[in-house]
Amino acid sequence: MARYRIEVSATAEKQLGKLPRHDQVRIARAISLLAETPRPRGCRKLTGYEDIFRIRVGTCRVIYSVEQAEILIIILKIGRRKDIYR
Repeated sequence: MARYRIEVSATAEKQLGKLPRHDQVRIARAISLLAETPRPRGCRKLTGYEDIFRIRVGTCRVIYSVEQAEILIIILKIGRRKDIYR
């Protein structure tokens, strides 16, 4: 199986930078694992969207899109549960 390329949006980069350092490390590790398995165990498809998923990393959520044709994962948003879905 091909390894997916990962792109992080500018919004997601800013959101990641605002989180505590230990959360940043855990999220970066989880994002890198998405390159091997774009839909890991425990990921959820967001209702109302075609190819948008979320994974939980502790109390944080990572919202991402999977582009099958381009073998690409785009990280859209990163943040705490109470803020991420607004």
